[in-house]
Amino acid sequence: MKDFWLCFVPLFVAVDAIGVLPMFVTLTEGVDAIRRRGIILQSVTTASVVAVAFLWLGPVLLRFLGISVPDFMIAGGILLLAIALSDLLTGVKRQREPDPDSPGAVPIGVPLITGPAVLTTCILLRDMHGRWATTAAVVVNIALAGVVFLAAGPITRTLGKTGTKTVSKLASLLLAAIAVMLVRKGVSGVLASSAG
Repeated sequence: MKDFWLCFVPLFVAVDAIGVLPMFVTLTEGVDAIRRRGIILQSVTTASVVAVAFLWLGPVLLRFLGISVPDFMIAGGILLLAIALSDLLTGVKRQREPDPDSPGAVPIGVPLITGPAVLTTCILLRDMHGRWATTAAVVVNIALAGVVFLAAGPITRTLGKTGTKTVSKLASLLLAAIAVMLVRKGVSGVLASSAG
């Protein structure tokens, strides 16, 4: 259970459902309630499948390429730091042009819910806390993002634009701190293996 929570918190920050919410509202503007629920289901399903597939198959690819866990921790930490700093400094989350036929899959499911931050965090947490705890944590977090999208109206009215931006900035700041920790652990791992 401890491993689950240790995975849950970084993934909660990486998913950043509140930060993605304004884009979800924009992409589904003018869509009726039934269609919106279908888009949410499609986005959550797509995001979960991509995240879990990468979580289970990504390490095989890394081993094939000869990339060690500390190597990936350093690279992943730098990538997460770049994403977090981009969000903090510009306040703009990058997105693809929406596909009018399947906005739930692209861009809401991927890359807005399951983007580089979530994929990198999944691989790193898998090596630290195990694949099952990480799988459970990422699926629960993606499901929570779906719940947030279902409650989009009340949440945006309560928080307002300023509140939503503030929550997103706090999540980006936490992500930056997690990224620095990962780089530090990766460098320590490389130095330890070199010394050994």
